[in-house]
Amino acid sequence: MKVSFKLVLKSAAGYELTRRENRQLERTIQDIVRLVPFSMFVIVPFAELLLPIALKLFPNLLPSTYESTSDKEKKTKSLRATREKVSSLLRETVKMRLPSTVTDEQSAEFKDFITKLTLGIEQPSKEQTMKVARLFKDDTVLDNLQRAQLVAMSKYLNLQPIGTNEMLRFRIRYKLLKIKQDDRAIEYEGVDSLNAPELQAACASRGIKINGIATADLNHHLKMWLDLTLKEKIPATLLVLSNAYTYGSLNSQETIYDALQAVLSSMPEEVHHVVEAAVDSDITNKKRLDLLKEQEELIETETKQVEDTGVKIPVKDKIILDDVADELTKEPETEQTKEAKEAKLDPKDEDKKAQ
Repeated sequence: MKVSFKLVLKSAAGYELTRRENRQLERTIQDIVRLVPFSMFVIVPFAELLLPIALKLFPNLLPSTYESTSDKEKKTKSLRATREKVSSLLRETVKMRLPSTVTDEQSAEFKDFITKLTLGIEQPSKEQTMKVARLFKDDTVLDNLQRAQLVAMSKYLNLQPIGTNEMLRFRIRYKLLKIKQDDRAIEYEGVDSLNAPELQAACASRGIKINGIATADLNHHLKMWLDLTLKEKIPATLLVLSNAYTYGSLNSQETIYDALQAVLSSMPEEVHHVVEAAVDSDITNKKRLDLLKEQEELIETETKQVEDTGVKIPVKDKIILDDVADELTKEPETEQTKEAKEAKLDPKDEDKKAQ
């Protein structure tokens, strides 16, 4: 508490907190929030008798300071087993569902990639895979994933897979938002600044396998993640699904690019159709109408799901991951870049600026 109070004062004074300090402050705040319901078992007479039942139903209720090493190991083993099941399920349900041929010149890579996957004559190159993966935006993928995939992704990210599709999407989106912000913090401070436990925690939160993996390999995997998300601008949703796909793989030669190809080919038709509409400027009115009908059907399905379950909790999911990604991947503007921009201003623009 004393250390966290100092961090609050430091932040209030205008000093920027490091990633480690931010995580320490977040952890302390979470523990304080957990202590509020936890304290009721102490205040209310005989309520402590119900504590084991409450902890069974809500295992995250216990503050981190009260967690023993064995409890942490149990959670880690449980998460590992869940991720292996999700990985196996994802491999079994991979289906080649591809959109119709795209004719626009701007989407030539997309067309060629799909053709190669469909015919199986030639394996798409690494460069092609990266170019096509960029077309599948985070929000497009999340908004069109089916419930089975949303549940699997929630479990893989250690989130509660309960509630409507809208609730699952919100949880996943918020989790990915925190990961994207953490990506920028790690990239700024450097992967090598993390100690072994921090490196393991960072990899685990991104779905990267940590059990039995050497520290040097974890360091390499995290650097690759940062390179793909921040420099190559590959959607985090695809990377999480790719990590899930390779998690239980016995084939050590299988790369992240092989997993990306498998995940892209298994996307629901709705995802492919939305991407096709975005890249194909010559798409017919009929296809646009079909796309609108697909989205309308998804809305009706989710509305019926809410009515059937009786869960009418309003979810204000206003997070747009693609906008956040663009902001995070922007290079910070220095004094030199500002001066360079001003130097390139047209004289007419300068007159307007002066006025």
